[in-house]
Order: sequence, then C-alpha cells, then structure tokens
Amino acid sequence: MSEIEKILQKAHQRAQDNSLPYAGAMTPLEAFEVLQDNPNAQLVDVRSQAELDLVGRVPDAVNIEWAFYPGMVANTDFAQQLANQVDKNKTIIFMCRTGGRSHNAAAVAASLGYAQAYNMLEGFEGEANALQQRTMLNGWKHADLPWTHAKK
Repeated sequence: MSEIEKILQKAHQRAQDNSLPYAGAMTPLEAFEVLQDNPNAQLVDVRSQAELDLVGRVPDAVNIEWAFYPGMVANTDFAQQLANQVDKNKTIIFMCRTGGRSHNAAAVAASLGYAQAYNMLEGFEGEANALQQRTMLNGWKHADLPWTHAKK
C-alpha cells in the first residue's frame, strides 16, 4: 500500500469514526503529502477573500468563498462555482481557517456527487491558544507548509 493510500485510508477511518458525511478528514501534513504526490488531488480554500488577502493563501489552491466578508453572508452560488471549477473525479481537500466551514463545504460536495471530498482538520490558521492567537497550536501555517501573501 502506498503512503497516499495509507493517508486516505486513515482519513476515511476518521470519517467513519465520527459519522462524517464525506470521504474523510486529514491533517494539514497529510493533506500536503496527498497534494504533492497525487496529481488528481486539488485543494479548495473556502475562506473569504478578506482572509486570503490579510492572512495568506496556499499557492495553487482553488478559492471558492463559503461565505462573504463582512457579515459572513452565505455564498448561495457555492455549489455552482464548485461545479464550474473542480472536476468531480478529483480528490478534493477543503480548507478554511480552522476546519468548520471546510467541513460544511465537504458535506455539500459529497451531497453533489463528489465521492472523494475531504475536510482538512485544523485549517489554515489552526485553533486559538489561551491568548486567542492562531497559528501557534496547529494548522497549515503552524506546520510550516507553503503559503504566501501574494495575490493571485
């Protein structure tokens, strides 16, 4: 079994253990490895444009806002934008700030027939510490994975 197959199996087991409505859940390091070694994998960042501009973005990610800033108003076109930008046959890893919106996005994707929809646990910034600071405990940035402030 390849390393990617092991990661996907572990992610799938997390989904089963937690009754998640999508293919699986993986850590940022696992997601990065899948993205690096699986040419069929695609990262979909569902954070708002403001978050991308202020906090940073992952190079080569597809950006489809789950909600719009200010007010975090739901993106009612999310499903259509996903269909227009991401092939249903890809292994899709959804990411947000901490894993909540990406959980919802992965669930919607699965309901639309994306069989390989995964949530990235911890998100881009990770959970807040006791001082309410992010990127200090976990997440994509904490794991020192590639990111940039450059706009697309």
